[in-house]
This record gives sequence, structure tokens and C-alpha cells, in this order.
Amino acid sequence: MRFADELLAALDRAFAGRDVPRVQALHLPPVPWAGTRDGEFGAVELDSGALGLSYVLLDDTLATIGEAGAAVRGASALEVARWWVEGSGARAALGFAAVNALTRELFDSARFVPPAATDSIGGIDPQPGEHIGMVGFFPPLVKQVTAHGARLTVLELRADLAGPREGFRITLDPVELASCTQVLSTSTVLLNHTLDDVLAACRSARRIALVGPGAGCLPDGLFARGVTLLGGTWVVEPLAFKQALAAGSPWGSATRKFSLTRDAYPGLPGLLATRGP
Repeated sequence: MRFADELLAALDRAFAGRDVPRVQALHLPPVPWAGTRDGEFGAVELDSGALGLSYVLLDDTLATIGEAGAAVRGASALEVARWWVEGSGARAALGFAAVNALTRELFDSARFVPPAATDSIGGIDPQPGEHIGMVGFFPPLVKQVTAHGARLTVLELRADLAGPREGFRITLDPVELASCTQVLSTSTVLLNHTLDDVLAACRSARRIALVGPGAGCLPDGLFARGVTLLGGTWVVEPLAFKQALAAGSPWGSATRKFSLTRDAYPGLPGLLATRGP
């Protein structure tokens, strides 16, 4: 079973026999994109106040998501979550934001708070001569890998980025990740359903970290597939976050980064056993 289908089945199980939260609002950055990281994500808000983030710069998502979002308000969050699997573009982004919002709803009801992140590279520990993989080009993080003398290969979808760089290489071929012993991946692989192919390519990796503001889904299926860490964004001041997002201002002060590993996670059964009514 694909990861996406397994995750939706887990959410169905989590909310079976309960009132399913509904979408209360859609929060978007200014259009057009101003070129800042703060303008790359939007959020779905449930009627409980739970927020779920999703990347909005794939294809024409940002330009069309407002129109697509007109039909989302008041809808069952589970029904919107299915758009992630069934749709593309703006509908997929809305669906994945709903997936993340439902996960936050479940975490909150079980009083589970993921541990704070201790670094920005998902616990990856580059060693001299080691082959490190990066899925999605993170320019600010490249030096954190290459400064340790590790060899870095970056997997990208954009052909215009491919080729050798100073101290690392960008490729379009996932086969080049086969010899990587540690891999740092953007959470966009969850949104665009390339996760399964990426994990299949990382067969030698002892550590695989998925990081980014969109990394907010239930991690059970990820851990079962060999992911060792999920690093996402935890909204701690919802009002300040929504105001900053709408204004195109930095919203980092209204959030914190978390790092979730298998050992620190109770699993879906544990969450269901401890959540409130």
C-alpha cells in the first residue's frame, strides 16, 4: 500500500465514530510570491483551531489555491484530506494541509507535544568521506554537510539546477542516492507523492530525515518505511502566525521546530488510548 493511502486509512481510523472536525478557514500568503520562505506555505485551520501547513509553490498552486479554497470552508476535514490523493495542484495542497491539521488535532487531544529540534539538518551527522544525500536543494544547509568533509549529492526535479557545484553535485537521477549513508529530504516528497520512490532509492541509508514546515503528518507509516526523523513546524501562537502569514511577514517567532523520532513517539494506538473525549 502506498504511504498516502495508508496515512488516510489511519486518519479514518483515528476519527471513526467521532465528530470529524470541519475546515474553518484557509490562510494564505500574499500573491504573487515575494520570494521569501515565509511566502511558500499556506495553512488550513479546523473548527477546533488546529492548523496544518502545506507548501503552495508547486506549479500554479499559489495562483489558484484561493479559488479552490472557496469550497473548502465548512467541509469535513477528512473529505478535504482525500484531495491530497485524488487531486493535484491546489487541491492536493489543500488536502495535505488538512492531513497535517487533523494530525495536530489528534496530537492536541492526546496531549502529545513533539520534542523541540536540536539542529536544522534533522540529526544528520556528516563524517569525513561519507556520502550524504539531500532531496531538494537546501542552499543554507549545504555548508553544514560539506564543512565536515562529507561528499554531498543533491536530488532535484529542476533540470536547470543539475550539474556539479563547488563541493557537491546536483542530479535528477534518484539512483545516485543508492550509496548515501544518510539522507536529508524536504517534506515536499510527501506532498507530491514522490516519497516511496525516494525511499526505494535510499536503500543504503542508515538515517533518513524528512524536514520542513509541511512535515506535520502522522509518522507511523514513515517510521515503518525506514524514515528515522520527522522534523516539522509546531504553531505555538496561532493568532500571531495567521497575521504574519497573511502579511507576508516572518512567522518563525510564532512557531517552533520539532524533531520526532520513533523512540519519542507513542504511535497511533498510544495516541488513541490517551486522547480526550
